Amino acid sequence: MKAKGSSEINRSGELNTIIGKGTKVQGNITVQNSLRIDGNITGNIQSTDTVIVGKEGRVKGEINAKDILIAGAVRGQVIAENKVYLEAKSIIEGDVKASRLVMDEGASFDGQCTMKSDGGIGKEPGKEASSS
Repeated sequence: MKAKGSSEINRSGELNTIIGKGTKVQGNITVQNSLRIDGNITGNIQSTDTVIVGKEGRVKGEINAKDILIAGAVRGQVIAENKVYLEAKSIIEGDVKASRLVMDEGASFDGQCTMKSDGGIGKEPGKEASSS
Protein backbone atom coordinates (compact mmCIF):
# COMPACT_ATOMS: atom_id res chain seq x y z
CA MET A 1 0.00 0.00 0.00
CA LYS A 2 1.33 3.39 -1.00
CA ALA A 3 1.55 6.12 1.62
CA LYS A 4 -0.67 9.12 0.88
CA GLY A 5 2.07 11.78 1.08
CA SER A 6 4.66 9.86 -0.92
CA SER A 7 2.54 10.03 -4.07
CA GLU A 8 2.89 13.82 -4.00
CA ILE A 9 6.66 13.61 -4.51
CA ASN A 10 7.49 14.42 -8.10
CA ARG A 11 8.51 11.17 -9.75
CA SER A 12 8.44 12.55 -13.27
CA GLY A 13 12.21 12.42 -13.49
CA GLU A 14 14.04 9.40 -14.78
CA LEU A 15 15.29 6.91 -12.18
CA ASN A 16 18.67 6.10 -13.68
CA THR A 17 20.79 5.19 -10.65
CA ILE A 18 20.15 2.41 -8.14
CA ILE A 19 22.45 1.37 -5.28
CA GLY A 20 21.28 -2.20 -4.68
CA LYS A 21 20.86 -4.12 -1.44
CA GLY A 22 24.20 -5.44 -0.21
CA THR A 23 26.18 -2.73 -2.03
CA LYS A 24 28.52 -0.53 0.02
CA VAL A 25 29.75 2.80 -1.35
CA GLN A 26 32.31 5.08 0.28
CA GLY A 27 32.63 8.51 -1.30
CA ASN A 28 30.50 11.34 -2.63
CA ILE A 29 27.84 10.69 -5.28
CA THR A 30 26.46 13.20 -7.79
CA VAL A 31 23.66 12.07 -10.11
CA GLN A 32 21.51 13.62 -12.79
CA ASN A 33 17.83 12.73 -12.33
CA SER A 34 16.77 10.35 -9.53
CA LEU A 35 18.62 7.94 -7.24
CA ARG A 36 17.34 4.98 -5.24
CA ILE A 37 19.44 3.59 -2.37
CA ASP A 38 18.86 0.09 -0.99
CA GLY A 39 22.47 -0.43 0.11
CA ASN A 40 24.90 1.49 2.35
CA ILE A 41 26.52 4.82 1.46
CA THR A 42 29.13 6.69 3.46
CA GLY A 43 29.50 10.07 1.78
CA ASN A 44 27.50 13.02 0.50
CA ILE A 45 24.76 12.68 -2.12
CA GLN A 46 23.75 15.35 -4.65
CA SER A 47 20.85 14.82 -7.06
CA THR A 48 19.01 17.08 -9.52
CA ASP A 49 15.72 15.27 -8.83
CA THR A 50 14.51 12.74 -6.22
CA VAL A 51 16.54 10.65 -3.78
CA ILE A 52 14.79 7.59 -2.36
CA VAL A 53 16.33 5.75 0.58
CA GLY A 54 14.61 2.34 0.61
CA LYS A 55 13.75 0.34 3.74
CA GLU A 56 17.13 -1.42 3.62
CA GLY A 57 19.02 1.76 2.67
CA ARG A 58 21.53 3.39 5.04
CA VAL A 59 23.26 6.74 4.45
CA LYS A 60 25.97 8.42 6.55
CA GLY A 61 26.42 11.84 5.00
CA GLU A 62 24.52 14.80 3.59
CA ILE A 63 21.70 14.36 1.07
CA ASN A 64 20.87 17.31 -1.19
CA ALA A 65 18.08 16.95 -3.78
CA LYS A 66 14.83 18.38 -5.12
CA ASP A 67 12.70 15.83 -3.19
CA ILE A 68 13.80 13.20 -0.66
CA LEU A 69 11.84 10.13 0.41
CA ILE A 70 13.25 8.13 3.34
CA ALA A 71 12.10 4.66 4.36
CA GLY A 72 15.49 3.53 5.76
CA ALA A 73 18.05 5.38 7.90
CA VAL A 74 20.06 8.57 7.38
CA ARG A 75 22.73 9.99 9.68
CA GLY A 76 23.55 13.45 8.42
CA GLN A 77 21.97 16.63 7.09
CA VAL A 78 19.03 16.32 4.68
CA ILE A 79 18.39 19.28 2.34
CA ALA A 80 15.48 19.32 -0.12
CA GLU A 81 14.42 22.10 -2.44
CA ASN A 82 10.82 20.93 -2.11
CA LYS A 83 9.82 18.10 0.22
CA VAL A 84 11.25 15.55 2.65
CA TYR A 85 8.97 12.59 3.30
CA LEU A 86 9.65 10.15 6.16
CA GLU A 87 7.86 6.83 5.96
CA ALA A 88 6.91 4.84 9.06
CA LYS A 89 9.98 3.18 10.67
CA SER A 90 12.39 5.55 8.90
CA ILE A 91 15.17 7.18 10.95
CA ILE A 92 16.94 10.53 10.55
CA GLU A 93 19.73 11.60 12.89
CA GLY A 94 20.58 15.07 11.64
CA ASP A 95 19.08 18.38 10.60
CA VAL A 96 16.46 18.77 7.88
CA LYS A 97 16.08 21.80 5.59
CA ALA A 98 13.09 21.71 3.25
CA SER A 99 10.06 23.63 2.06
CA ARG A 100 7.83 20.84 3.41
CA LEU A 101 8.36 17.96 5.85
CA VAL A 102 5.91 15.05 6.00
CA MET A 103 6.25 12.29 8.60
CA ASP A 104 4.27 9.07 8.89
CA GLU A 105 3.45 7.80 12.36
CA GLY A 106 6.38 5.73 13.59
CA ALA A 107 9.09 7.74 11.83
CA SER A 108 12.04 8.83 14.00
CA PHE A 109 13.64 12.28 13.61
CA ASP A 110 16.42 13.51 15.92
CA GLY A 111 17.61 16.94 14.82
CA GLN A 112 16.42 20.41 13.92
CA CYS A 113 14.13 21.35 11.04
CA THR A 114 14.27 24.56 9.02
CA MET A 115 11.39 25.20 6.63
CA LYS A 116 10.94 27.90 4.01
CA SER A 117 7.88 28.00 1.76
CA ASP A 118 9.38 30.42 -0.76
CA GLY A 119 11.98 28.02 -2.16
CA GLY A 120 14.70 29.88 -0.27
CA ILE A 121 16.43 26.79 1.11
CA GLY A 122 20.16 27.20 0.89
CA LYS A 123 20.04 30.99 0.60
CA GLU A 124 21.63 33.16 3.24
CA PRO A 125 19.12 34.64 5.69
CA GLY A 126 18.18 38.23 4.85
CA LYS A 127 19.51 38.03 1.31
CA GLU A 128 16.95 38.03 -1.47
CA ALA A 129 17.71 36.93 -5.02
CA SER A 130 18.14 39.97 -7.24
CA SER A 131 16.15 40.24 -10.45
CA SER A 132 18.70 42.39 -12.27
